[in-house]
Amino acid sequence: MPFLKLPWLHQQKKIPWRPKVLGRKGTFRKPGILGLQNYQTLLEDCLKKDYRFEDELFPADLSSIGPNILLKLPANIQWKRPGELCKSPVFFSAKKKSCMLRQGKLEDCWFLAAVEALTFQQDILFKVVPQNQSFEKKYAGIFHFKFWHFGEWVDVVVDDRLPVNEFDEFIFLSCIHKNIFWGALLEKAYAKLCGSYEDLQIGHVSEALVDFTGGVNITIKLAEAPPDLWNILTRATYSRSLIGCQTQPGPIRVLENGLATCHAYTITSIQKVASKHGPENLVRLRNPWGKTEWKGDWSDKSEKWELLNPKEKILLRRDYEDGQFWMSLQDFQTHFVDLMICKLTPDLMSQEDGKKWMCSMQFGKWVKGRTSGGRISTHKDTFWMNPQYLLKVLRGNGSNGSLYSHSVLISLIQKHKGKHRNRMPHLPIGLTVYKSPLMSTSQFYNSNRKLPSSFFAWNRPLNWSLFINKREVTQDFRLPPGVYVIVPSTAEPHQESEFLLRVFSRMHSLHELGGDSSCVLSKEIVDKHEDWEDVFAKYFVKNPKMNAVQLQRILNHESWTRKLGSVALTRLSLPLSLQHMERGGAGGEHKVQQVELDRGQTDHKKEKALQNYGLRFSLDVCRSILALLDLDSTGDLSIQEFRLLWKKLLLYQDVFQKKDIHHTGCLEQAEVHAALEEMGIPISSELCKLLAFRYGDPDLKVTFENFVCLVLRVDLMMTAFYNMSKDGKGIYIKESEWMIMTLYS
Repeated sequence: MPFLKLPWLHQQKKIPWRPKVLGRKGTFRKPGILGLQNYQTLLEDCLKKDYRFEDELFPADLSSIGPNILLKLPANIQWKRPGELCKSPVFFSAKKKSCMLRQGKLEDCWFLAAVEALTFQQDILFKVVPQNQSFEKKYAGIFHFKFWHFGEWVDVVVDDRLPVNEFDEFIFLSCIHKNIFWGALLEKAYAKLCGSYEDLQIGHVSEALVDFTGGVNITIKLAEAPPDLWNILTRATYSRSLIGCQTQPGPIRVLENGLATCHAYTITSIQKVASKHGPENLVRLRNPWGKTEWKGDWSDKSEKWELLNPKEKILLRRDYEDGQFWMSLQDFQTHFVDLMICKLTPDLMSQEDGKKWMCSMQFGKWVKGRTSGGRISTHKDTFWMNPQYLLKVLRGNGSNGSLYSHSVLISLIQKHKGKHRNRMPHLPIGLTVYKSPLMSTSQFYNSNRKLPSSFFAWNRPLNWSLFINKREVTQDFRLPPGVYVIVPSTAEPHQESEFLLRVFSRMHSLHELGGDSSCVLSKEIVDKHEDWEDVFAKYFVKNPKMNAVQLQRILNHESWTRKLGSVALTRLSLPLSLQHMERGGAGGEHKVQQVELDRGQTDHKKEKALQNYGLRFSLDVCRSILALLDLDSTGDLSIQEFRLLWKKLLLYQDVFQKKDIHHTGCLEQAEVHAALEEMGIPISSELCKLLAFRYGDPDLKVTFENFVCLVLRVDLMMTAFYNMSKDGKGIYIKESEWMIMTLYS
């Protein structure tokens, strides 16, 4: 077959690929630089010389697309900047950030499903997609994104030339709103990191989830799912987790039930509903195609929705084709194969929520003839040659279970060879863990020598690792305090690759035996969304439901108020009466220190501070909150509904403090408008003024507790409207539904 000539090929300058320069010191605040391209330096140079950036390392030609997918693409591909494709391009819109992306010609549904999951965790999204970028202010045709790449954060620069066909239609990922470009540019940056667009063909959702967060991935085979799967999903949904899933492998085709085989989906929500036949656990998913939905029970057209009360039905059901749908947990387990959950902390499989985790990382290599000994089951004579790591699981987390066993999660990631992600298949890798007597192992530890082959001949491992050709292998253990040996290995000897070993537990130490391990990193990780999970669980064991009085009591509980208030008061400039002055510095300047609520303040000052900043909730406000979140119309809140409230309170607190420009503890009308826009809630200035009349004081200033009611109500009404509107312009609603939505909310 003759080579297909593209009209734009001859215009591009051929520049050889420069090797990636990736250190092992890249953090999120100070990420490593890909290909020696510093975003700020390049941007300033473009602005100074008044030209649009053109990326030499990822040029607008066939080398960036890849030769093997050329036949699937239009013959006359052109590369155009957003300003050439629409009049008013927008980089990112908080109003239209989620469920608005469409897959292009690439088979990268796994990547798009991970991006969709990212949009439901705004703080994580803004780490990957920096928000100080636009097509107006300081625009020079250059953008950058941050990814976690093999143990470090790395900053990836791209120009904004995107491939389109002769009708200016996107060839790859695009947004339903044609003037929004963050998704297309994010895909381009990830393609650059992986080698080319072609290298995004086929993958696992878990890979992209880890690359977006630096978190740890847990894959659950749904056919072998634990009995507490619903509890696992609940903890994952209401924490900082990204969740994806995949259907059965094989050729891609759409089944009669509406699901596609060999396809990745995003889990966007879960909900326990009160059906007339009893409670039902539902899972909400989204197809990254933006269409083609499940047709079984609890689908858009299902009669099952008539078994719910009107409010629950209105707020959950979306009766139009947008790729998003509900299904029962039982059907989910039946029709999906893998569930992938990526967390910043690995306590998903543990009941010990709310405590600190330690993460240790070790970089290593399997080298032919030196450190590549194969697996123990078939290569007993050479297995000892593999890298060995001494793990000491320590007491000291303060829990009763610490004397018996700890949750220890071990992750092994292999680094793909060369520039291109898909040119070389992953090696089958695994990890094996051994228990070792402390005395005998400490002798080798002190001499820094590897354990000999005789040790592995006479000791059985704690696990039999499954060797799979995936980038990452993760295993969860319950280990009593003691000394263990971790042996990462390839399935066969003499196979070569770099790898990253990560260990997560409450308290441990990690050390390589007989090697020259590089970049040992230990740190503590805390998830603020789960700090109070144990408290929630204990409270609801005694009180399965919560009425308005109980809600007020628990929101105003001192320890819980500190959770919201201590952060608030340290960020706000408090009145001088709530600060103390210290002499300091050579010049005798006064240093203002913030005082925590429980240190050195009288009860009167505590209460005054909390009231000033809207952190004391009145009974009337608690009644309003309960009515808004009581989806099953029972007159009280379940633990699931309260978890939702707590997560929202943390989000609202962050936005409230950010928009309180004058640090008064209240938001003025303009600040309320800015706060709503920050959360993706578009309202007019006229409506915002009416809301200030309703929820503000005589000066139209809104406290935090009233801000909570305001945002909850606006969010509820918007959800109801969009769920019931088929065209986004109007709705038809029954009288009974209208009365419930307007009176009980």
